[in-house]
Amino acid sequence: MAVSTDGWISLSAAGKLHGRTGLAARSYRQVKFCNGEMMGKKLKMTQLHQGMFSDRKKHVCMSLTTELATDTKLRDVEMGKTDSRTVVAVILGGGAGTRLFPLTKRRAKPAVPIGGSYRLIDVPMSNCINSGINKVYILTQFNSASLNRHLARAYAFGNGGFGDGYVEALAATQTPGEAGKRWFQGTADAVRQFHWLFEDQRSKEIEDVLILSGDHLYRMDYMDFVQDHRQSGADISISCLPMDDSRASDFGLMKIDNRGRVISFREKPKGEDLRAMEVDTTVLGLSREEAEKKPYIASMGVYLFKKEILLNLLSMAYLFNDYWEDIGTIRSFFEANLALTAHPPRFSFYDAAKPMYTSRRNLPPSKIDNSKIVDSIISHGSFLNNCFIEHSVVGIRSRINSNVQLKDTVMLGADYYETDSEVASLYAEGRVPIGIGENTRIKYRKSFRIPRPISSFNQVLSLAFLISHGCPCYACYRDCIIDKNARIGKNVVILNSEGIQEADRSSEGFYIRSGITIILKNFTIKDGLVI
Repeated sequence: MAVSTDGWISLSAAGKLHGRTGLAARSYRQVKFCNGEMMGKKLKMTQLHQGMFSDRKKHVCMSLTTELATDTKLRDVEMGKTDSRTVVAVILGGGAGTRLFPLTKRRAKPAVPIGGSYRLIDVPMSNCINSGINKVYILTQFNSASLNRHLARAYAFGNGGFGDGYVEALAATQTPGEAGKRWFQGTADAVRQFHWLFEDQRSKEIEDVLILSGDHLYRMDYMDFVQDHRQSGADISISCLPMDDSRASDFGLMKIDNRGRVISFREKPKGEDLRAMEVDTTVLGLSREEAEKKPYIASMGVYLFKKEILLNLLSMAYLFNDYWEDIGTIRSFFEANLALTAHPPRFSFYDAAKPMYTSRRNLPPSKIDNSKIVDSIISHGSFLNNCFIEHSVVGIRSRINSNVQLKDTVMLGADYYETDSEVASLYAEGRVPIGIGENTRIKYRKSFRIPRPISSFNQVLSLAFLISHGCPCYACYRDCIIDKNARIGKNVVILNSEGIQEADRSSEGFYIRSGITIILKNFTIKDGLVI
């Protein structure tokens, strides 16, 4: 075995595993891939030389094995639909979610609301249900209280509504031994710590383990993926997307051979490393024209393993050529939400055949009085009075008062109602109720932006001419996320007219991340504040 110190793994045409630094290579007929970068974390050299389970014949999790006893025998797979009862799903709760902060200040990434009425965890959970997979584990570590509460309310599989299935949230825990004193060290380590789940009596029928992320937006029939996996005879299958040059460097990329087998993987490559990952994507079924536009294969973070070996042996790529979005940053979260308001949207929660499930709240329809709504989503249980909403998503139980202007805004809603008497009492005390107060404006403002230093009167005249003829010599500063239970007072203006990209104004109840103003959960914005 050989692997370079930067974690690069590749396979030559002769079948030799080698690294870019010229380490000694040995010959194999197949490569046993591990977690490492394939699961979103860089390989560590110390882990490559340690078996995670020394008392087991086969290494499991975060290790590269270099010996094969015999050729892998292809499993006998019937051409009919695979039995979903033989598949268990493991949804990863994610890390600290720093790129989604402050939305993750008090909640895990999968618990972040999306689309007005849902949470991110509802996406993989609904895909599992619609695929017939009713055995699900969710691995959590950070801020898991709201996630656990949502799972208990929305997915009570034990009530008989989902047969003999179950949903169990498994928190990171410490166990005896030196290694057991650490929390989850990454994706593979999270799975490794709970490998014993697949050995108990309840898992005797399980043949394959489906590993999913809890912060992606897509709709997928996992059983199509499982069927392809079993027919290929692969030990690991990785669902992937064809990708163009503009976004390829943001993802983990794979190289495959002409049979679709994964031969190398690189995490977010740049420059020459990126160009080295180009492949002929017609192998996965793309047309020649589409393959030329999308010469890269990006991992979706959806993995399928044979249970008995879990993280060993041959890897196959599975093409998923549909909408998929990683909701990993504030900007991607914001844009994915507003993209739902497009006509038609690239992704829609409205699919009668494959619905997206969430917690049953029994909320009444929204009440809208004398308001104008343009290209927006209004979730149930909301009150809108004499307001203007454009290109925005309004979450459940939202209250928007008279003369409010909302544009390019994602409002996450509220966890509870305040009664009319409670609202009146708050006003009488000079306090702010949940929702948006009268005459508040959250919209964009056009501010002129000089593209270069002006050093002569002629340049001033030229600039004036360009502006008068519609030249885009200005920047539009806008975009706002209002977290749950926020209290925004009367006559507040949120414009970010200076185009600030990053700011910590948490003492005043807001942050600015990637140019987006984020009103914090449970915080109050005082009357008349201008942001």
